Amino acid sequence: MQRLWTIIGVDNVARSFRWYQTLLGLPASQPAHEYFGQILGADGTVLLCLHAWGAHDHPSLHSPAMAAPGNGLLLFFRVDDFDDALRRARALVTALDDEPAVNPHTGTAEFALRDPDGYRVMVSAH
Repeated sequence: MQRLWTIIGVDNVARSFRWYQTLLGLPASQPAHEYFGQILGADGTVLLCLHAWGAHDHPSLHSPAMAAPGNGLLLFFRVDDFDDALRRARALVTALDDEPAVNPHTGTAEFALRDPDGYRVMVSAH
């Protein structure tokens, strides 16, 4: 089995950790470090890694000033509880980027919002 660990730079790991756990309806827990945390699915699969900007010498994670956060990246989550995820999303942001609609290419409902660091997040019905 092979897995991809997507790591994004964030201003505040704990804040982003709570935000993603809330959006995805995951039990509350704490990140492993103040500079790094893994959002885990119910089965322990890593869904997303959060890394504090500048915490280590990773060239692409030095600073958000070196590139706009989210440029060239779309975080796309497929969820089993779409209606609940939509309610949670509305509680997290003042407005969605895209209201729920059926994607004509996939035939599934989806919506979009921005996380606290400006990354575009798509949520789609599984």
